[in-house]
Amino acid sequence: MSEFTDNKKNRIDQLLEFFIGISKGKDAVKVVEDNLELINNTIPSDVVILVDRLIQLNIPIEELKKGINKFLNLLFRTIRDYPYTPPEKNSYFGCCLENNRQMDFHLKAIRPLIKKINKNPNNEKLRNELKNKFIDVEIFNKYYIIKENVLFPLLENNLSEYRCIQLMWSFHDDIRKNLKLVMKELNSDDFDLRKFNRLTGDIFFNMLAIKFREERILFPFIQENISKNLLNSLFKDSLEIGFPFFQPKSIADDELTKKTTNDDEINLKSGLLSVEQIRLLFNHLPVDITFVDENNKARYFSTPKKRIFPRTNAIIGRDVKNCHPPESVHIVEQIIEAFRKGEKDIATFYIKIKGEYVLIQYFAIHDEKGNYKGVIEVSQEISEIKNIQGEKRLLDWE
Repeated sequence: MSEFTDNKKNRIDQLLEFFIGISKGKDAVKVVEDNLELINNTIPSDVVILVDRLIQLNIPIEELKKGINKFLNLLFRTIRDYPYTPPEKNSYFGCCLENNRQMDFHLKAIRPLIKKINKNPNNEKLRNELKNKFIDVEIFNKYYIIKENVLFPLLENNLSEYRCIQLMWSFHDDIRKNLKLVMKELNSDDFDLRKFNRLTGDIFFNMLAIKFREERILFPFIQENISKNLLNSLFKDSLEIGFPFFQPKSIADDELTKKTTNDDEINLKSGLLSVEQIRLLFNHLPVDITFVDENNKARYFSTPKKRIFPRTNAIIGRDVKNCHPPESVHIVEQIIEAFRKGEKDIATFYIKIKGEYVLIQYFAIHDEKGNYKGVIEVSQEISEIKNIQGEKRLLDWE
């Protein structure tokens, strides 16, 4: 066993040197020739462990993504030909694979339209067809949301080499950004064909690359280290978000909504409320609330009728820095640090999402003695509030 461990460690060390050589622009042909045996002997789990080490080296995320794309392109045949047993169809990863398969189907439906638009870029009918097809592809974002909010927390809690998910999350964000830009270009009066082709090329490459890396690298690694029962327990939170294309029917809806309640009253000093009353109170406020404690762990989120940002029980106990993509996590850390030191007690942002105007505010929480106890995030759709003028003193339900 020790010999196997030593061999794997040596292989990871060699792969790290190989990656650095490729990403630093050295003679690619020579680097590959010098590492042919290493390339041929690499196994999927090596890639997961290598990326975990690379993340810990704090390489800039854009530089790391470019390097990984080059690196995995050289390893493609080796990974593709490595013995692989697909997960059972009724398993959690079986459901993921079916959604991936249907995503691939939607992408393939776009290819012939791209060829046509390149021959006739001013064809309005073609552009409308492309818009409808890309709307179908945008639905797949729900799958990425499930990964980020359900699968990734499980990996953080059960694997020591989990940091590759940070890189994958960044690729998710690239895909989302480019899909928005493609739709913007298709809706533009000044349609830029060259820009459209570049964006669609990036979308196709990233979505299909993520699919391959999931199915042939990440998922097999997870299955080797996490039990099937624990993986299948992810169905509950995943179905609350909803898979984009394929929904397994084996889990009844009532099983997803079962909740345990404790009706004992709690003294809040300004009143006595049961746990059920507190839950209903928070969930009927027209805002999203998330509470992170003084140890930077997510402890609670409200579940109003309409949520602005997705949340699942999988985030409970998760470190807040792992709840955000790499590009924005530094802002969250800056806010928390300022709150902890007492330098600030509120941070405010406002953004536009799908035609809605959203106010996002972070409030520092301190106890009566001034001790930092955490932060509460409150998000609210304020389009109507923003447009309020004058006064309204009469009820107008009729």
